[in-house]
Amino acid sequence: MATISEAIVMSDALKKLERQAKSLTADERARLAEYLLESIQDPPRADIEAAWDREIEQRAAAYDRGELQTISAEDVFAEARRLAR
Repeated sequence: MATISEAIVMSDALKKLERQAKSLTADERARLAEYLLESIQDPPRADIEAAWDREIEQRAAAYDRGELQTISAEDVFAEARRLAR
């Protein structure tokens, strides 16, 4: 647990970083935000990534073979509007 003096120092450091971040362009801030979010997330597990890759390949192949029922965007949006009422 941080001591009070450590919390104050961290707070000052955070304020300094915040000021610096606000001086960045919108694109730079977006990249920084993405980097920071990635830095606190667990890395993707290889087995899960591989399973998703297989699933994507299987679905794309089924679509290419005409085995999947498709719904037009017009119908999807019409249904979404109906459900939103």
